[in-house]
Amino acid sequence: MARAARQDQPRTSVWLEGRAHRRRGGGQPSGLDRDRITEVTVRLLDAEGLAKFSMRRLAAELNVTAMSVYWYVDTKDDLLELALDAVMGEMRLPDPDSGEDWREQVRALAREYRTLLVRHPWVSPLVGAYLNIGPNNLAFSRVVQRVVRGTGMPAHRLTSTISAVFQFVYGYGTLEGHLATRAAASGLSVDAYFQQALTTVTAAPQAADVIRESQEIMAARGGDTVAEMLKRDFEFALELLIAGIEAMVARG
Repeated sequence: MARAARQDQPRTSVWLEGRAHRRRGGGQPSGLDRDRITEVTVRLLDAEGLAKFSMRRLAAELNVTAMSVYWYVDTKDDLLELALDAVMGEMRLPDPDSGEDWREQVRALAREYRTLLVRHPWVSPLVGAYLNIGPNNLAFSRVVQRVVRGTGMPAHRLTSTISAVFQFVYGYGTLEGHLATRAAASGLSVDAYFQQALTTVTAAPQAADVIRESQEIMAARGGDTVAEMLKRDFEFALELLIAGIEAMVARG
């Protein structure tokens, strides 16, 4: 029987104590393995979201019993941590030893992370909920550290620099993912949903002044679609951060 995670104990990790690669004794269901289970988990999370995901729902999709899944993972938390690391492997990471300018590498990492968060909105609430020491997450963290070291920032400022860039990307990608999720749930495109929401809030008297000012700002920004507007905002905000790094390095 699978063990439920106790709320009064620190959460451990599927990647500790050899649990990520453990196989139990005989009797496992044929045609099933951990990679297959993780793949279907990711697909269900993408399609239905984190709130609706359950081991029973996964077992039904795999056409096996729920107990069959527990041959390969002890808990639902183990499975979510495996899924989290699996999608982290989708990012294309720059090579810190390539000689490419650190600015381009920071841009590449930020864009890849944003894309991941928007493509898989369920990732955001899981980041930080687990130790995140799977191979793909460790590879991402290692590249981020090495690229940021290449900026010229002193060692005692590296964590602050990483936080400035990647917590910005996390927040931006999370909100963008929420927008895409709400639009999909309403059966509308992101553009149609945005216009509907704008019309709704414009009708609220208490929001009229703020919305009018916001529309003026958005008109000045430009962009024919929500995707274009979001991309322009993201890219310029990223350039502000890069310029800030340059300024702090120059300041010494």
